[in-house]
Amino acid sequence: MILPLLSLHVARYGHRNPSRPKVMNVPYVDLNAQHSPIRDELLHAIGEVIDASAFSGGSFVRNFEERFATHCGTSHAVGVASGTDALWLALSALGVGPGDEVITVPMTFFATAEAISRTGATPVFVDIEETTYTMKPVELARAISPRTKAILPVHLFGQMADMNPILEIARKHRIAVVEDASQAHGASYHGSHAGSMGHAGCFSFYPGKNLGALGEAGAVVTGDPELAERIRELRDHGQITKHHHAFIGWNARMDGIHAAVLMLKLRDLELNNRRRRKHAALYSRELQGMPGVKLPHTAPGRTHVHHIYAIRVACRDAFASHLKSRGIGYAIHYPTPVHLQPAYSHLGLKRGSCPVSERCADEFISLPMFPELSSASLKAVVRAIAEFVTPEAAISSVTGHRSPYHTPR
Repeated sequence: MILPLLSLHVARYGHRNPSRPKVMNVPYVDLNAQHSPIRDELLHAIGEVIDASAFSGGSFVRNFEERFATHCGTSHAVGVASGTDALWLALSALGVGPGDEVITVPMTFFATAEAISRTGATPVFVDIEETTYTMKPVELARAISPRTKAILPVHLFGQMADMNPILEIARKHRIAVVEDASQAHGASYHGSHAGSMGHAGCFSFYPGKNLGALGEAGAVVTGDPELAERIRELRDHGQITKHHHAFIGWNARMDGIHAAVLMLKLRDLELNNRRRRKHAALYSRELQGMPGVKLPHTAPGRTHVHHIYAIRVACRDAFASHLKSRGIGYAIHYPTPVHLQPAYSHLGLKRGSCPVSERCADEFISLPMFPELSSASLKAVVRAIAEFVTPEAAISSVTGHRSPYHTPR
């Protein structure tokens, strides 16, 4: 069946012609395409902040916090300076500190573990599921120890982790759960929004996120008013009232300009997430059955927002080189899992300790994904991938001999 499928792709996109390759520049992400249509509105929003001189905290931040909490289905949101601050302050507000352990996954951006370490606690890494790339509950259960103070699941690439069993384990052991929802703005799990299921949910508004500021910003959402107040105090030097510092905090306030921009962009988040899902559906439909390409999977009951559309391929370097030669942008998330980073060498973890994460780190390559992608751009990406696969590759994928890719000339 693989050869007919391959023939179908060749018929659809044409034979590979090394002397006259089709080149269409498709960026991995294009923020200008997002900002140009709303440029005047962005400038107006920024102008309002300037006129009000509400640059740090203030009414624009409060208005955004109220709107974002409603969007997430929580009663509180606390705007902070970055997604990393959101993670660090949420853990700190829950009392995580030296001598504690926080369980998370190694297939994530470094900030997830970094925030744990900044509290003085130790990250404990458990592997991910083979299909969703999120925390594997059975591995979590095995990792619980008397020192475990919190669980930090990561909603990777825009899909929420399997929260029901994670929360059940947490309740059994009376452990806090903090969701790393930095890539999951608008995602849901059986009707519950990302950030709303744990004790706290943490978001990054880095410019390239589904909901991105014009710089660094983040937020913590929670249904616990006391926890929200503690985070507000921590982000503002530990102040209870002005010049009354009850404990040591940090300067992690959200800027008014970022809040005004995020308020404007929040209006279009659901529309843009629907566009991302449409693009992902096209990728999945056109790439289905292509030899040597493993597609992302959305688990039943979950709404994926496709911050990243990562496929898995063998011979990734050759594959990436081919995409580059055809003008197709790409990214790799993440080439070295966190447990193998030099910064965590003191934990003594070796290759083989989290095998699924390690395989994914070797195979992931992220295709262009942003709401404004055109149909022509999407098809150019698919054409470039189809061009890389040969009949010989299809045969080898059946027989199990050699890599399912040729090396392009």
